Amino acid sequence: MVYAAAWALRGGDGWQWSIVIIVSWTPFVIGVYVRGGRDTDEGALAGSRPDERLREATARARALAWAVMMITAFVGVAAAIAVKGDWWWPFMVILGIGAFVYFLSLGNQGVGEDDSADDAHTGRQAASPVS
Repeated sequence: MVYAAAWALRGGDGWQWSIVIIVSWTPFVIGVYVRGGRDTDEGALAGSRPDERLREATARARALAWAVMMITAFVGVAAAIAVKGDWWWPFMVILGIGAFVYFLSLGNQGVGEDDSADDAHTGRQAASPVS
């Protein structure tokens, strides 16, 4: 809806379609907001209250979307280079930002840190919660 509102404010050729999009999507957005208060799977997703099963599904969907976006950006760069086009740079920006955020998130999630199984204070191995 924000994209359609931007076209409406811009004016020009596309403002009529942006009004149609805004009017047709407003009931959908209101419906999602109302469903967010219900105690269902759809309500949990709409209300940002997913359980671990829904969080796992969301994480997998985001990972797939990221992979497709990066592959598409790479193909765009390769195509621009192949035809000697000067439109390669937006694809390179997408690749650069995607790679930066990927490696930043790996660092924030703690991947690559050496965690010892021993308790740091006593020098003994920590007790397992499962016996």
